[in-house]
Amino acid sequence: MANTSTRTLRLLSLLQTHRYWPGEELADRLGVSVRTLRRDIDRLRELGYPVEAQRGVDGGYQLAAGAALPPLVIDDEEAVALAVGLQAAAESPVEGVAEASVRVLAKVVQVMPARLRRRVEALRAVTVPVDWGTGTGAGVDPDVLTVVALACRDGERVRFSYTAADGRGTERHVEPHRLVCLNRRWYLVAYDLGRADWRSFRIDRLTAPSGSGARFAPRTLPAADAAEFVRAGLQGMPRPHLVEALVEAPADHVRARVGRWATVEPVTPDRCRLRMTADSLDWPAMALGSLGAEFHVLAPPALRSLLADWSTRFARAAGEAEVGQVDFRRG
Repeated sequence: MANTSTRTLRLLSLLQTHRYWPGEELADRLGVSVRTLRRDIDRLRELGYPVEAQRGVDGGYQLAAGAALPPLVIDDEEAVALAVGLQAAAESPVEGVAEASVRVLAKVVQVMPARLRRRVEALRAVTVPVDWGTGTGAGVDPDVLTVVALACRDGERVRFSYTAADGRGTERHVEPHRLVCLNRRWYLVAYDLGRADWRSFRIDRLTAPSGSGARFAPRTLPAADAAEFVRAGLQGMPRPHLVEALVEAPADHVRARVGRWATVEPVTPDRCRLRMTADSLDWPAMALGSLGAEFHVLAPPALRSLLADWSTRFARAAGEAEVGQVDFRRG
């Protein structure tokens, strides 16, 4: 028979995998008597797990909803699925989901055995993200997010390489303060020790972060909060393009293809209005072209100019293909 602590964890895991367990079956799975099972159930209740009991010959146990979420017990397969799911959720455009996902991911990875970390990395290496790289959602390495999130939590100085917007690379040594997710981009707000001032760093331009082991006393941020600090720094940067177009296709069809990045509203059963924002007009041009339907650009005029340039180039390429075509059947 397993010791009491191990058996309690096993009991918790079983209760979490089934909605309801008959008492005798649960006791049999644990290899204990019904009386010992009742004592173990009481121990779980003392730890804050709300276990409901149904009395009688066919009585049993089930976990109920509580006032707070107690620690979960998960197996290897569930841990891998959780980490992979959190990595995907870390890029979620839903307010609050991305930030919470990174916090949970940091906790999960910290206690994950090496064998499971390798499985998570292998899965991520062979998974192609369903993202065409919009200007408002640059890809971020979840491992980088995890390292930075832990450093923010623990108050540990971090070193990393950083590539500025003009392509210049620098080495930075900072005291990390907070992570901010704004307009589907991640930013690190930190005190830059080399420049003796506060800075915000785009996480997708940050590589090879590593903790120095040195702790620091928190400094006072010169803003109401980290998000406000990032917004203030972005005010002087070029604003994204606002794109609007009428598409000659049902809204459901368009939404299924590009609804992740655009707002789609039906105008008639066979026509819809598409709106999106992007730092570059190349992405909206590709998105509209991928719909396989006629469309009319309402704004901005620069997108119409870009499409005209592309159409000339594509037509020229198509003409070159016809001129250079070879009939290989003639040997």
